[in-house]
Amino acid sequence: MAAFPPRPPGYDKKVALVLQGGGALGSYQAGVYEALAQSDYEPDWVAGISIGAINAAIIAGNAPEHRVERLRLFWETVTEPRGFWAGWLEGLVPPPGQRRSVAAAQALLFGQPGFFAPQPATAWFGAMPPVSYYDTAALKGTLESLVDFDRINHGPMRLSVGAVNVRTGNFAYFDSATTPIRAEHIMASGALPPGFGAVEIDGEHYWDGGLVSNTPLQYVLEKIPRRSRLTFQVDVFHARGKLPTTLEEVAEREKDIRYSSRTRAATDTMRAMHDLRHNINELWEKLPPELRDTPEGRFLYNFGCVTTMDIAQIIYRPAEPQGQSKDYEFSRGTMRERWAQGLSDATATLMASPWLEPMPKELGARTFDVLGPRKHHAVAEAPRRKGAA
Repeated sequence: MAAFPPRPPGYDKKVALVLQGGGALGSYQAGVYEALAQSDYEPDWVAGISIGAINAAIIAGNAPEHRVERLRLFWETVTEPRGFWAGWLEGLVPPPGQRRSVAAAQALLFGQPGFFAPQPATAWFGAMPPVSYYDTAALKGTLESLVDFDRINHGPMRLSVGAVNVRTGNFAYFDSATTPIRAEHIMASGALPPGFGAVEIDGEHYWDGGLVSNTPLQYVLEKIPRRSRLTFQVDVFHARGKLPTTLEEVAEREKDIRYSSRTRAATDTMRAMHDLRHNINELWEKLPPELRDTPEGRFLYNFGCVTTMDIAQIIYRPAEPQGQSKDYEFSRGTMRERWAQGLSDATATLMASPWLEPMPKELGARTFDVLGPRKHHAVAEAPRRKGAA
């Protein structure tokens, strides 16, 4: 079995992994990481929002040899059918769309093990009714059993997760470089209302970061001091799609456009901004000394940047429509299909390694989408490292 192309010694960029929010679609991200774990591009920084924050915490909070195993344990746990009859009922429904709808309905009615559960019926008749439909106490226990938070706070891999302050409406990042991370920080990043309630941290309450931004790419690329970096941007909503012909397809397409357009706009803006900084630096180098020492020259110097950024986009593009409920369709079979596609897509991206081509002098940032839009998907097996069993 062929190995991934080796990382040349001269390619000295830092590596980041940024994970978009998307609920049940997050198993695709776990498959992507499985491929990265077999390559020479192990990230030193992982950042995520919502389900991406959960996956990122599991990655950063475990030793390298246990990360994929712990990701798999999380996804097997939260896709366990509830009750003896759940799998039987799902099996009665013809494939594939109706079966996915049944699985999504089960999640709405009964929640998912180790993740969330409906508020007790009696709670709605109390003096203070709940302000969310589900309780996520189980997620706290799951995170604390799968994630070593001491490792996150003192280990070599940086973790950043995004959330929104409910009181101010401002976006906030909880970053292990500056903040001791606990399970509550991860839960806050995924507290999407009105399904999940706000999470209190140090007297403030936070909701899902996806309400403002569904990707942490900007935070990673803009954080000072900047470093030249290869960033794997894993998105679970895709921008391109066919014209819908049913109401179900309309709802799914609307959701894809809503989430992917914000991500795409952020990516395009970051790339353009970094190209501008790069060219400002090139311009400043050509200024004579007497102009460099003017206020305007110093302003240009401070705005310019010598770093270069490569952004490898790995985007979930399923072979068939998944339905408007795809982000809360937690069936075991669908989870495994998405994981396998993430592994395959990341494998194809790593095999191509387009970032190894020389960076044009006029560019400060590049984006790559190796797979691009396609009509169908074939799952490929990831190569192993040399010497692996």
